[in-house]
Amino acid sequence: MAKIYLVDDDENILTSVSMFLEGEGYEVRKFHDGVSALEALKESPPDLAVLDVKMPRMDGLELLRRLRQTSNLPVIFLTSKDDEFDEAIGFNMGADDYITKPFSQRLLGERIKAVLRRASLTSIEMPTPQEGDDKVIRRGKLLLDPNRHACSWDGQAVRLTVTEFLILESLANRPGYVKSRDQLMDAAYDDQVYVDDRTIDSHIKRLRKKFRKTDKSFDGIETLYGVGYKYKEA
Repeated sequence: MAKIYLVDDDENILTSVSMFLEGEGYEVRKFHDGVSALEALKESPPDLAVLDVKMPRMDGLELLRRLRQTSNLPVIFLTSKDDEFDEAIGFNMGADDYITKPFSQRLLGERIKAVLRRASLTSIEMPTPQEGDDKVIRRGKLLLDPNRHACSWDGQAVRLTVTEFLILESLANRPGYVKSRDQLMDAAYDDQVYVDDRTIDSHIKRLRKKFRKTDKSFDGIETLYGVGYKYKEA
């Protein structure tokens, strides 16, 4: 049984969504603000967290920022359509998906299932790539180990979310070949989950940022404007 933490200051949403998710077979814990949720997320991590963006004491973005310092826990944002929420900011901070209020509980359920399926490929702990495995991908300084969801650059571990890993794996599998945004969405997301193609741009931006923390000269992912992205041949 997957455990889900639901964090929202709206009691009606907490009650109705938790009842729906429990009916779907999930174990659910509810929190009214980011401060109380952060402590629980660190002490007893769930399988996935659903975070409201606007909350008292600590909003969802700040909660995610602090969470990402130590964890790759899958996160879905809830945001009001009237909020000035920039999904690029959310994805750049490491969110896996977002959904706009008011929303269908069934749609939220499908998004949760899709993120959990992708998250089943990995664990929160960061393993080390093992070169002896025939599924390991080496492209110059890049080493990707799909079995362990491990990534390193020039021998240094790079922590990736599940979605980031799947996008990079798709590109690195065929270096020099251009992948469109649609192809990268197919690689990273379930067929039934709709995401805007700008989402891929946000993930690519975050990937580059992470690698440049390790190597300021990183230029392994090339943009072909109006076409897509490719991994540069080593």
